[in-house]
This record gives sequence, structure tokens and C-alpha cells, in this order.
Amino acid sequence: MAKRKLSRRRLLAAAAGLPLAGAASAQVIRGDMPWREGEADAPTPVQGGGYKFFNPAEAACIEAVVARLIPRDELGPGAVEAGVPIFIDRQLIGEFGRGARWYMQGPWGSGEKTQGYQTRLTPAAVYRAALKSIDDLVGREGKAATFAKLGPADQDDFLHRLEKGQVQLSGVETKTFFDMLLQNTMEGFWSDPIYGGNRDMVGWKLIGFPGARYDNRPFVTQYGKPYPLPPVGLMGRPAWSRS
Repeated sequence: MAKRKLSRRRLLAAAAGLPLAGAASAQVIRGDMPWREGEADAPTPVQGGGYKFFNPAEAACIEAVVARLIPRDELGPGAVEAGVPIFIDRQLIGEFGRGARWYMQGPWGSGEKTQGYQTRLTPAAVYRAALKSIDDLVGREGKAATFAKLGPADQDDFLHRLEKGQVQLSGVETKTFFDMLLQNTMEGFWSDPIYGGNRDMVGWKLIGFPGARYDNRPFVTQYGKPYPLPPVGLMGRPAWSRS
């Protein structure tokens, strides 16, 4: 095979991504979209209702805790009905639970309040230590064997003390856990249902959020009028419905 001489011009043009004489030209599209609807892979939602991270004791504790943070009331379902425990469970078995995208190397000093997460424990390890410590503390206080078995008023009292730092957890910094717990509970209540929480979009319906609807332009200037359409999640397109 004859060797093809590579000229300086051809080399520079190739490096710059410029078309050469005789090369295939780009396709010109007029009056149509350069992509086809439904060609992309459909997102994969959280499957199944069982726990994959929490053991039975932890599951009972986390369900009781989030049920007091966002309780069911006259406005609608609470955190448990919205699937928040499943949302947190699935986050803890994933990248978040491992701290996969966080800097998790030392030194592990106490740090300042403005420095954020300062523990060597991953979020999964924080939850595991904190939930066990909560049940142990409740048992030692003598009102019930575990947090889940406390009455609602006593559960609220314990959580208030936890929030204020009046309860010291074993093996984990109390504020670190409570802040994470409250943040994850809110995320589970208002995130897209694809992640396991916000079941039936109860969180979005509560605040009137339209969700992931493609085009809201007709309603942008409808000041003072209620949004007339139901919310749509990432799995809301009919083409993405799984039989």
C-alpha cells in the first residue's frame, strides 16, 4: 500500500477539526429537529419497597423519626406516606452514602461551623451509628425500649433536644447527624418520585409545584391564578411508562 504523505496543512486542519476537501460534509437540517423523541434511554426509577440499607431496627427508627419531622395532617400525607424512608435508604446505598464525591481524607479536626462536613464517617456510617445511639439513649431514659415505641409527644421532645444539641449521640456528632437527617427528609419529600420519595407527588401537590413539565410558558404571566395542570415527574412521559 502506497504511503500517503501527510502535509502540514492537512495535519493542522485535522487537529482543529476542520473539514478537508473531499471529506464528508455536515448534514443540513431544515424544518425538523436534529433528534427524535424517545431515542434517549428512559430513566430508571427506584424499584421495590423493601429496605436495602436499613436493618429492621433502623427502619423502625427512621420511619418514626421522619413521621414526626413531616407528620401526616389535615394538609395531606406525611414523610412516611410519601416514601421518605425508602428515599433515604436508597441514597445511603449509593454514592451519597459512600461519600463518593466528597473529600473524605484527613485531617479530621472538629473544624469551624463554616467548614461543613468534618467527620471521617461516610453518611451511611453516620446514620448507622446515630440510629443505634438514639434507640440506646431512649432505652436508658426508661420511657420506652426504642424511639419507635415512644408516644408522639415524647418523640417530639426527644427530637427537639436532639436538634438543640442537648442529646449527645455515641460515635457521631449530634449536629452533623440532625442537619443531615432534616435535609434528607426534605429532599425525600420534595424530590422527583424517580428517587423513591415524593410518592404520588404529594410534596409537589402540597406546594403547587408543576414538576418536570416541558413547557410552562403559557402560565408564566398568569399572575394570581392557580396552576391548572397536575405535576409531572421525570417518568411522566407516556413513552417512558413501563408495562
